Amino acid sequence: MNWITISSEQEVDSIYQSADYSIIYKHSPRCATSLMAYRQLKSEVNAASHIEIPIYIVDVIQNRKESQAIASNFGVEHESPQILVVKGGQCVYDASHEDVSLRDSLASLN
Repeated sequence: MNWITISSEQEVDSIYQSADYSIIYKHSPRCATSLMAYRQLKSEVNAASHIEIPIYIVDVIQNRKESQAIASNFGVEHESPQILVVKGGQCVYDASHEDVSLRDSLASLN
């Protein structure tokens, strides 16, 4: 699993239009809770190198328009930190703050 940085609204649209599963992590570098969630998530992602689902990251401060496009396109309230599992233009799972977990996100696929 490799991190893919979202830096344009076109990338958000591409994820929205994809029929495949994707994971999106919304991160704020100014928030202590977000930093703790990011560290935990990075550890989980490194341990799950066999998983082939793309995992995207968006900095909600630096890429505010993209972050808002994610919330709007997938019909979720903006939060940070926040993790979403999306497929075919639908959000099938989302969690925020202390509930951000790759394990729980992957469990939503079954």
